[in-house]
Amino acid sequence: MPSMSTIQIFSRLVKLVFPLTEFMICAILMGVAGFLCAIFIPVLSSMALVKDPTFSFHTIVILLFVCALLRGILRYAEQACNHYIAFKLLARIRDQVFGALRKLCPAKLEVKDKGSLISLITSDIELLEVFYAHTISPICIAFVTSFVCIIIQMQYGWIYGIYSLLAYVLVGIVLPIYISKQSRHIGIEYRKEAGNLNSYVLESMRGLKESMQYMDTDRRLSGLNHQTALLAKREKELKHFQAKTISLTNACVVLLSLGLCLIHVFLNSSMESMIVSSVLQISSFGPVIALANLGSTLSQTIGAGQRVISLLDEIPMVEEVRNGDEAQFNSMDMIHVDFAYDKEQILKDMNLNIQENEVIGIQGKSGSGKSTLLKLLMRFWDVSGGNILVDGIDIKNLNTSNLRKNEGYVTQETILFHDTIENNLRVAKQDATIEEIQLACKKANIHEYIQSSPNGYKTLVEELGSSLSGGERQRIGLARMFLHDSKLVLLDEPTSNLDSLNEGIILKSIYEERKNKTIIFVSHRESTLAHCNRVIHMESNRVS
Repeated sequence: MPSMSTIQIFSRLVKLVFPLTEFMICAILMGVAGFLCAIFIPVLSSMALVKDPTFSFHTIVILLFVCALLRGILRYAEQACNHYIAFKLLARIRDQVFGALRKLCPAKLEVKDKGSLISLITSDIELLEVFYAHTISPICIAFVTSFVCIIIQMQYGWIYGIYSLLAYVLVGIVLPIYISKQSRHIGIEYRKEAGNLNSYVLESMRGLKESMQYMDTDRRLSGLNHQTALLAKREKELKHFQAKTISLTNACVVLLSLGLCLIHVFLNSSMESMIVSSVLQISSFGPVIALANLGSTLSQTIGAGQRVISLLDEIPMVEEVRNGDEAQFNSMDMIHVDFAYDKEQILKDMNLNIQENEVIGIQGKSGSGKSTLLKLLMRFWDVSGGNILVDGIDIKNLNTSNLRKNEGYVTQETILFHDTIENNLRVAKQDATIEEIQLACKKANIHEYIQSSPNGYKTLVEELGSSLSGGERQRIGLARMFLHDSKLVLLDEPTSNLDSLNEGIILKSIYEERKNKTIIFVSHRESTLAHCNRVIHMESNRVS
């Protein structure tokens, strides 16, 4: 993941605010007015204390009441605008992240850390709320209120205005920059460790049966404790730095306020001027202190922002084609195809011709590139060398929608969503009628099982299909394939989890479907490949 500077991260995040500029301006104006009301409450009180002739006591009491009332109303309105902006933008960012993941699918996601992605989609994006709701408008508010207070201080003498300017710059600019630089790496490491812990927990939950079977639970628990300790260590560092930040900021505010009093004494100012000016100085630090504290609280946000932006900027291994060619999928040719992954040669100088109505079987040892070949035909990856042609058209020039429409792919692992069986089947064809769904399930020999369930096709499937056996999940995957009704059917060990009876019924259905289709099997079972027109053997990255 390439490193980005804090300014680069902030500038990218700020650009997203432009469509909501009017709400941001409204939040800033109400924030400025609200903070000025808060500042004037102690200032007016000090004026009453020293009997300043500017306002009568009666007028000051009325102004105090108005300022107190407006402070509450304006603060509420400012926060409402800020959080409206924040949650609108978080929704937009989530949409962009899912769009980026869609472009990266499926090639990049096969090597992506799933737990880290979950952490990014949930907690990392949620952390950006701090930036949008508690950073942009407070910065603008601090600048405007500081400017107003400097103007007021200059009424007592230009030197007081200059001193206030220097004090605001120190607390509101110098301190946050220093703190941000010191804590940035802690925030990035914290988000990284949070992602690692999520990955470890997700992995442990999925492999719980295996851990119990092989009595590996103690080691997994030890690993969980280790990951938790690493995250706790980073959090401790973060909290420690935040405490130091607050102490440093408060010390600066006290010393700078004391410094203003000393200047008044040195210049022989009147007691009234010194009290009112000093109270103004102390009370005006509110918005500026908020900026100083951002230096530490934003450290996690910077880390989260970098992770989100890096994902959005990631270049897909396969670009989606929208205005390309269309093909009928009557033939496919692999011509001198090479493919390497992470410098490991998977396929080398492969040549293969596939014609319509053929049923082709592929055999080979594990790691010989059988599944990779199917993924290249699906264009999950692009070839490193050579060409894959569909009806004489390079597969890279075909519309992605045309490719997905005409190709069906069934793997050993069928992913089911936490939804009804019917909706899980509709993944293959959104507008399918219930009759079409039932026919597809009959071909996959799963219809009777579904009908015997309490709610039939409306039966809810548990997360990842955990309520179903491996064979039942695989048959639902095959039913999806029948429902999709594509011209090129790619089957990677489609009957690996089935008994011989179910395998025979399903294979019969597949062979009956072969008219105007091309079917490619990857299997180790001789029974699966017995009725293929030809069987291809893959050895040493080649077709033999």
